[in-house]
Amino acid sequence: MAAVFSMEAAVRKLPSPLPNSLFAAAPPSPGATPALTLAALSRPPPRVVKPILLANRPRPASARNAVPESVSPVADPVEDVGSAPPPVRIVAVVGDGTVSPLKGAPWEVVMLHTAIRLRWVDEQFEMLVFTDKSFHVGGPSLDNLRRELACADILLIVAISDIEIIDWVQINSECIPNVISFESSSALRNKLGGSFVQTKVKRSLFSTLISIIKGVSTKESSEEVVRTLFDAWERHNSDDVRFCLLVIINAYIRPVPILKNLRSKGFSTLNCMIKNCGSEVLDCLMDANCRKALQCLNSCSPTDQVCSYCCIASYESPYLEAFSLCVLQKHNCLALDAEIPDKPCVPPMATFRGEALSHEVAEDLFVGWLGNLGWSWRVVAGQNPAYDQFPCQYQLFYRGKAKGSFWYEPVFKVSTVEGEMVWRRRKYRVRRARDPATFYFSVLDNGVVSKEFWTIVEVCDDLSWGLFHYRGAARAAGQSYTGAVLVSPDGMYPSDMGGQGLVSALEKCCIKEWELYTVDNDNCLCVNAPLGIPEGSSLHSKIDIRDKRWLPV
Repeated sequence: MAAVFSMEAAVRKLPSPLPNSLFAAAPPSPGATPALTLAALSRPPPRVVKPILLANRPRPASARNAVPESVSPVADPVEDVGSAPPPVRIVAVVGDGTVSPLKGAPWEVVMLHTAIRLRWVDEQFEMLVFTDKSFHVGGPSLDNLRRELACADILLIVAISDIEIIDWVQINSECIPNVISFESSSALRNKLGGSFVQTKVKRSLFSTLISIIKGVSTKESSEEVVRTLFDAWERHNSDDVRFCLLVIINAYIRPVPILKNLRSKGFSTLNCMIKNCGSEVLDCLMDANCRKALQCLNSCSPTDQVCSYCCIASYESPYLEAFSLCVLQKHNCLALDAEIPDKPCVPPMATFRGEALSHEVAEDLFVGWLGNLGWSWRVVAGQNPAYDQFPCQYQLFYRGKAKGSFWYEPVFKVSTVEGEMVWRRRKYRVRRARDPATFYFSVLDNGVVSKEFWTIVEVCDDLSWGLFHYRGAARAAGQSYTGAVLVSPDGMYPSDMGGQGLVSALEKCCIKEWELYTVDNDNCLCVNAPLGIPEGSSLHSKIDIRDKRWLPV
């Protein structure tokens, strides 16, 4: 979505008979999907160090000693000099026993998991987690916290309201250049780049665009960072908890490569669009649905891929596809790039029903219930907030007419920004990877190519459930992402929540149950769903779906 947001800013500058009022923001709407957004960001787990075991460490030379003149999550980050940058040290202090909005998971658990996921981005991003229990018990635990605060680059405070603790924290964090608090007492003051900042700030879209083009002062850019942080935090998912910390690192400490695509490319984008895609841009502006898509995207936060994909799925049109295909995919006018994340590295299942898994059987597991039912699988829950939570998700896997061809077609509902429920369908080409149960997927979604690496993590012997993990990127849109989907024949959770088998499968993906979004499978009558596969397609090669050992649905 950040890509389309930047395009929208550039389109405003095009000579056009259309008035600027056509770009008034449409109301945003929540949503997500198992397909592609036009831009956004995303993910073996490292060792978690218990705070009580920490030793005193010397204060590293870091970016703390030099605050940049202008910083922004969408402008130029602090540039680090040298080939071996020092670690970025983060301390998180959370209320003991406090619960998060993430299915009620304790904040301490959420932050410990975030510490692991930060190191997927960079092994030198170190976060240690303390609770305010340290203040009550005192002793070595409090001494450890004091020592860590003395060499921290970032202090994150969550769910702290005790005045005495707040006073202690503020005294012992005076030398920390970046202090941010959420869901805590208003007595806590936030600080970015060594300067105190307001907790929340409001700013018009017009002034934001002007600042991106002209450059901004330190005060203005810090306000932009604060706004980005609180917008992301309030989306209440594990990706955005991590994103908040990455934004601070990128803006005030050193560049974070996966955030590079949030920075505006300025007028070079405009020149590229006019030179190469003038007719596609004008056609989009003249088409009601395409124009509404740009207006809707303009209303989304540049980092809210949930909002952005809902806009795209709501206003799909040939003109939007042509616009994106020309501006992003063919000419890369925004000069974006993204790679498929290499972490987490999830091991595929190796055996099925006691026998070594082959490529043919792995494909049969994808085909699943198709043939006995009108679909292969239905999605029960997913981990990615922008890809896995649209209602009524059906998966269709099948072998094509051509020898060795294999296809995946997800079918899902979208609640449009205008309140309608509409069906959407995508088509992925699937190729075998080196190891059985691993695959390469590719799709053209609204004009942008997305490539993904899928892993069959587990499918139980009776096919009552399965877990599939994916890592993907849309290079031309500057987007990378990861996720996982839990599937079953009827879209309902397996009995006993899948038991230990599901727990083990989620652990392989380094995913916690509280990260999963349950798909709304109520009112999903498939009568009007665009199911069905092309004539001449084939299904199972090795597995007989009619085997009596399969559970009836």
